[in-house]
Amino acid sequence: MNIVLRNNLILITTGFDSLDTEWMKEFLNHHSRGMLFLPKAVLVFRNETLVEAREEFLSQLSLHHAAKHDFNHEFFLRSMLKYGNQPIKIELEELLEPEVVKVNLYAYDKDTVLISLNKSNSWVLNYMRSQLEVYIERGTDLSLVVDVSDLKAKSRLERALNKRHILHYQIQYTYDNHFMSKLYSDFANFSFGDLVSEEEREDNTLFYTVLECPIGASQDALKKSYKKLTKVYHPDKIIHEAPHMVKHYTQKFQLLQEAYTALRVVS
Repeated sequence: MNIVLRNNLILITTGFDSLDTEWMKEFLNHHSRGMLFLPKAVLVFRNETLVEAREEFLSQLSLHHAAKHDFNHEFFLRSMLKYGNQPIKIELEELLEPEVVKVNLYAYDKDTVLISLNKSNSWVLNYMRSQLEVYIERGTDLSLVVDVSDLKAKSRLERALNKRHILHYQIQYTYDNHFMSKLYSDFANFSFGDLVSEEEREDNTLFYTVLECPIGASQDALKKSYKKLTKVYHPDKIIHEAPHMVKHYTQKFQLLQEAYTALRVVS
């Protein structure tokens, strides 16, 4: 382990022997909402409500570091506490071979998703918590139940699942053939004709919903959202990784095209 006190952060370079200690895990669990996952590193920001937890962590860190390098723990701790407002960056001291972590996704219905791990991994689970905290209904060391009843939550879940690497872990998502159809069951049976009739009755409400935009959104907002969503749902993105999901992605992609075509103003 090596610790460097910089003007703008505390840099901890270490291996998994330290990362897997209980005091390190406890600190990261407390700060899951204030973590930024970087390539081969994690950045933990200061949380005003967790000052005591941060100071306890720095004390444990100082003890651990002093024991490794045989120097005065109290002097080093006083130095670290002077950096109390700075972020803490924790990075691996060497590149390790990627370790595959399997994450299972299951949709109970269109409103609730279960995220579960085959074996406990606090790093991957903390990443999920950091991305989905406001939507998590409950969780354990192996699983999270996420409320995705609105489109913002679904969009947040999709963004979280786009990340496949945490430190040296490579995330492998698995799900059954019904995952997407359950999650987007509101749109499962829609066709262009259905949407046109709905437009006449409810002023294009469904078109705006498909594009994840508020009713009456500007042309620029519609275009921006359309481009973002078509990148996410383009069938080519998963044709090799999950060929059984190509049909669902194709349907969603076509629906986006139909909604945007109906709402855009052609000059």
